[in-house]
Amino acid sequence: MVVDAGDIRRLPAPPRLAIGAQVRRWRGVRGLTLAGVAARTGLNVGYLSQIENDKASPSLAVLGQLAEVLDVPAAWFLMGDVPAPTVVRAADRPTERSELGRIEHIDGRASRDVTIVEAVTGPGGRVGLHAHAGDEHHLVLRGRFRMRQGEHEIELGPGDYLRWDGAIPHEGEAVGDEESAMVIVRILPRA
Repeated sequence: MVVDAGDIRRLPAPPRLAIGAQVRRWRGVRGLTLAGVAARTGLNVGYLSQIENDKASPSLAVLGQLAEVLDVPAAWFLMGDVPAPTVVRAADRPTERSELGRIEHIDGRASRDVTIVEAVTGPGGRVGLHAHAGDEHHLVLRGRFRMRQGEHEIELGPGDYLRWDGAIPHEGEAVGDEESAMVIVRILPRA
């Protein structure tokens, strides 16, 4: 295919990276003045002020100097608006009943790559043989649990941790005369 030079349209100039706010932020966090940064980098105070006000675009070498003086990775200067963290209040957690007992979704079902639940059950509560993709991590909060996977049977008490491959069929039950609880973290496989 032959393209006539008259058919080529001029592309708009790419937007200039605005790093000034991040440089200013980290300078403040480190308790440094512009003069202090200038003294450590050998750069002019006026030039540093222009960088912080997005009136000058520093070279990669200058970004490297600033990163070293401010003790941060240079990539942090390129971070724009950071999304707000997800907060799930205890009172707002989705809760459901299962054969084991009460399952409370600590993560509010908000995560794409992990599921975090608290399983609470009375004496004798159990979940039958099941399997699912992804590693599964267990931390016993209180009471005791007997966990089975294949020929392995493990009894766990408060503070004990267990990890296994959730794709291998497994089951668990509360043992003892008290309410038992554990946190289960399941790492979801990437699509």
